[in-house]
Amino acid sequence: MTSTVSQRIAEELAVKESQIAAAIGLLDEGATVPFISRYRKEVTGGLDDTQMRYLDERLRYLRELDERRGAIIKSIAEQDKLTPELEQALLAADTKNRLEDLYLPYKPSRRTKAQIAREAGLEPLADALLANPGLDPEQEALAFLNPDQGVADTKAALDGARQILMERFAENADLLAQLREFLQQHALLASRLVAGKEHDGSKFRDYFEHTEALSGVPSHRALAMFRGRNEGFLQLNLVLDAEEKPTDAHPCEAMIGTWWQIRDQGRPADRWLAETVRWTWRVKLLTHLQTDLLTQLRERAEQEAIEVFANNLKDLLLAAPAGARPTIGMDPGLRTGVKLAVVDANGKLLDHGAIFPHQPQNRTREAAAELLRMIRSHNVELIAIGNGTASRETDKFVGELLQQQPELNCRKVMVNESGASIYSASEFAAREFPDLDVTIRGAVSIARRLQDPLAELVKIEPKSIGVGQYQHDVSQVQLARQLDAVVEDCVNAVGVDVNTASIPLLARVSGLNQSLAANIIAHRDQAGSFASRRELLKVARFGDKTFEQAAGFLRISNGDNPLDASAVHPESYTVVEAIASRQQRPLASIIGDSGFLRGLRPGDYVTQSVGLPTVTDIIRELDKPGRDPRPEFRVASYQEGVEKISDLRSDMVLEGTVTNVTNFGAFVDIGVHQDGLVHISVLADRFVKDPRDVVKAGDVVRVKVMEVDQPRKRIALSMRLNDKAEAAPREQRQGTRPGGGKPRPEGKPGKGSHRNSDSGKAPATALAAAFASARKDR
Repeated sequence: MTSTVSQRIAEELAVKESQIAAAIGLLDEGATVPFISRYRKEVTGGLDDTQMRYLDERLRYLRELDERRGAIIKSIAEQDKLTPELEQALLAADTKNRLEDLYLPYKPSRRTKAQIAREAGLEPLADALLANPGLDPEQEALAFLNPDQGVADTKAALDGARQILMERFAENADLLAQLREFLQQHALLASRLVAGKEHDGSKFRDYFEHTEALSGVPSHRALAMFRGRNEGFLQLNLVLDAEEKPTDAHPCEAMIGTWWQIRDQGRPADRWLAETVRWTWRVKLLTHLQTDLLTQLRERAEQEAIEVFANNLKDLLLAAPAGARPTIGMDPGLRTGVKLAVVDANGKLLDHGAIFPHQPQNRTREAAAELLRMIRSHNVELIAIGNGTASRETDKFVGELLQQQPELNCRKVMVNESGASIYSASEFAAREFPDLDVTIRGAVSIARRLQDPLAELVKIEPKSIGVGQYQHDVSQVQLARQLDAVVEDCVNAVGVDVNTASIPLLARVSGLNQSLAANIIAHRDQAGSFASRRELLKVARFGDKTFEQAAGFLRISNGDNPLDASAVHPESYTVVEAIASRQQRPLASIIGDSGFLRGLRPGDYVTQSVGLPTVTDIIRELDKPGRDPRPEFRVASYQEGVEKISDLRSDMVLEGTVTNVTNFGAFVDIGVHQDGLVHISVLADRFVKDPRDVVKAGDVVRVKVMEVDQPRKRIALSMRLNDKAEAAPREQRQGTRPGGGKPRPEGKPGKGSHRNSDSGKAPATALAAAFASARKDR
């Protein structure tokens, strides 16, 4: 079966089967995706991390399919009903739906009406009427009366025969496939209000009378409608015409009739057979196929939502780090004050406290003095201000203080604190800071997040980081698996300093887990910093296989071997030594010597065990050893005097930070405690198919205010700065969420206290159709 699986995936990825087979072999041996894509390019023919992730996911699906296929074949064989033709059809089934359709007639189940009719001897009657519609049903039924079997009259006999044919019609796999494909292409999804729910379900009012093509329903609208149905406000059905009446004949009935060669030619049994077809569709197939297709729609919508989350998470994790500089983290608040935490360049807590510069206390002078003391005492270079409650007030307070003290080498930055409360209350934070209040722990997290977003965000469960849409409506198992893969890829793409990394960060390194990460920290605490990668083998349970998987992603700065600070794997050090020896130069001198390295011919250093792709990667890495793939650090500058939604005016041009990218646009934080939406139609002066082609989470962008709806807290923005607010189509200028909810993707905390931002209690419609045009888009 592995050969079949590898062929299938190879076709889907348009690569050679040998590449897929080799990659599957490495995965089965316990190798990780980051390790394979980085250090086994010769084996896989250069499959990259994206291809490897696809392979890994498809391999899981196809193996589950094969496992189910084996169970079905065994079940049918035990019933002595497995024919060569059926077995071939089962082996050729390429989806779980097709497999289950073929199994349907043989699936053990409770006794059906059709089974009871067969036991009463009515199958010959059903066969006769189907084969020869010229027979009179009433006359033929007389021969099958059997009161002892519950067949007291001709009506009972014909009802039983009909049940047999209905089951036969409804369990034909090829017919089911044809009907399913027809509905997928032509059916409309009709969403209707449940009677009497107008008031309670008002947040779903865009879907009270909504109909659109099933094949084109976008992910966010599908999930909104499914949520409305789950909460009891909406009914979802498939129709072929928006005006279809329940009494109308359905085209699928004609397809069933054609398949079984049933047509009205005025013969005695034609009407009875036509009614059997009608009952088959209405009673047996309509609900079954509707459930199947809606399930498929939901699965597609969930997968799209998960991919949106995964893409945003990747962008956030790979956001530019401010670097190793002494930093103050500020968790703003009004009544409870602003919590402060000072960390050194490596994130170690040095000092903490609280100040009360805002109302009701208004102890501004005292707060300024305390903040200045911390800045001067610890030579602070950065101040990270969480974007929760009182963030702009705190930003203004700090800005005025820094203006009054121009000699200070210090800069303030607004930081997205989404998920900070999750970290603050976590077991890891409690172990690290057992004596600190959770709010101070939050301030520490905010400071560290500015220094290195990746190193801090890995401490938080990925789905608690607010960059998704409908994350609570999708498969939590699939969501966790895909987000974990994103975190793993990001951590290994950047690399980890083994002498400073935390347990959560180390645990994401290829080949490591929580237990091994804890062992590394314990060894580091007991024996001191690691001087070489080889010393990792002294760590408890850190064997040769683990070393192979992890070593290339673990960095040791200023160690015994300069290559230990690079992404060159220890297994390839001999290649670098060969280069240095052949060129008669000290090994350390060739690292970073771009002119020298670019003059090398990689082919000259290929060996039997090290191929050209690896040698090329090694030379590239030596040019910029330990290079960080993340962009240069940059932050948005919020406009002075624009601190709340009432300060906004149409046509105002502002700078902001992209907080979330969805399928229909991007949300931007412009510093007014309420994200605005740039609809996909105004992201650029050209057609945009995918918003991520233009922006990603963390980008700093310039936007124009198109319309502000204060009562409903809606802000419509445009990145087409030449647009005029009054000229914009109304559907582009409307607010962001139907039903009066806030324009915020689910999981994205509001600019209220972050204590409540991670609860998952987002408004039920979440991102369903931010604009009227989003309800009609593509």
